[in-house]
Amino acid sequence: MMPFRRSDIAGSPGRTLLRWLAAAGLAVDAYVHADLAEGYDAVVNSVSQGDLFRIEAALAALAALLLVVWPRRSTIAFAFLVAAGGLAALLLYRYVDVGPLGPLPNMYEPVWFTSKQVAAVAEAVAALATGWLLLMRRRVLA
Repeated sequence: MMPFRRSDIAGSPGRTLLRWLAAAGLAVDAYVHADLAEGYDAVVNSVSQGDLFRIEAALAALAALLLVVWPRRSTIAFAFLVAAGGLAALLLYRYVDVGPLGPLPNMYEPVWFTSKQVAAVAEAVAALATGWLLLMRRRVLA
């Protein structure tokens, strides 16, 4: 198996497009979570849901920045985990009343509203783009 090099990620127009698409999705995710955080400060166990939204916003912003300025396999994997994890949490708490878990509050919210839909689409786009990048390998000519 060939080692994964920086040029494998940043080299082709298709890979560059996927990186920028993922970065855009993560940037939208960061904005939505930062914008909504204050409204969820009242949902508290040991940690407030607003704080969790701020953490998600910070991680998504960091992942987007890393995809743009330091494209490496590790940063793509980090971005994938942020996007896929955010989407998984959003869908879980949309459809399942998990209740409080340890320090986490009960974040069950069985409705779709515009900001939640935007975040879900942005996270899905970022997860798909980064997932595809992780699966791609540079073809080597013999």
